[in-house]
Amino acid sequence: MDSIETHAKQLGRQTPLPASPEEAQLDRVPNPHADTDYLARFTAPEFTSLCPVTGQPDFATLVIDYVPDRWLVESKSLKLYLAAFRNHGAFHEDCTVGIGRRLADLLEPRWLRIGGYWYPRGGIPIDVFWQTGEPLKSVWLPDQGVAPYRGRG
Repeated sequence: MDSIETHAKQLGRQTPLPASPEEAQLDRVPNPHADTDYLARFTAPEFTSLCPVTGQPDFATLVIDYVPDRWLVESKSLKLYLAAFRNHGAFHEDCTVGIGRRLADLLEPRWLRIGGYWYPRGGIPIDVFWQTGEPLKSVWLPDQGVAPYRGRG
C-alpha cells in the first residue's frame, strides 16, 4: 500500500491558506479498508464564500458524505480547500456542485453526495444538493442532520 507521506503533502507541515480554491491542493491517502463499504462524513458548519455580484459574504453548512474506494480525502487539505472559498466569488450552486465534482474526480469514490445548506440571500434560502449516482444499498445513509431553514415562526 502507498504510504500516507507520498499522498498527504500538507499533513504535519505549516501550510498557508490558499489564495483561491483553484490554487488549493487537495490530498488523498490510501483507504485502509478499501474492501469494505462504509460512509465517511465531513461537516463544515462555517463555510463562507462571496456573492459574485455584490461581494458580500455568503454562509452555509456543507455536509459531504462519501463511500470511499481506494482513496480517502486528507482532512487538513479539505479544510484548507474549503477555507479558500472565503475570498472567492461564486453562486451557491457553483460552490456546492464544484466542490462535489472536485472531490469525486480526486477520490473516485463508490458514491458521493454533498448538501449545501445556505443561509438566506435576499430573504430566500438556497439549498443545493449533488451526488454521483444512486446510493449503495449496502451502506447506511443517515439524514444529513441540517434542518431546513425556518424564519422566526
